[in-house]
Amino acid sequence: MALGRNEKDAIISEYHVHDKDTGSPEVQIALLSNRIDQLVDHLKAHKHDEHSRLGLIKLVGQRRGHLNYLNRNYPARYKDIVARLGLRR
Repeated sequence: MALGRNEKDAIISEYHVHDKDTGSPEVQIALLSNRIDQLVDHLKAHKHDEHSRLGLIKLVGQRRGHLNYLNRNYPARYKDIVARLGLRR
């Protein structure tokens, strides 16, 4: 299920870099992490849903790409977002 406008705005306001920020890597990683968590919960209940599993793998790959970009170009911001989201690295 897609994020509602209010949920998305709350995530953006928590992880934004500046006031009108909607597309920084931190915001994108936070939104992807939220969607990944939703899909993981869904897959716990529906173990044989292969289409959702493929979508989950794609989202994890997108998040990994954003994290690699941050780690390569902004290591301090990378460490901050990993700590804030509680990701393993």
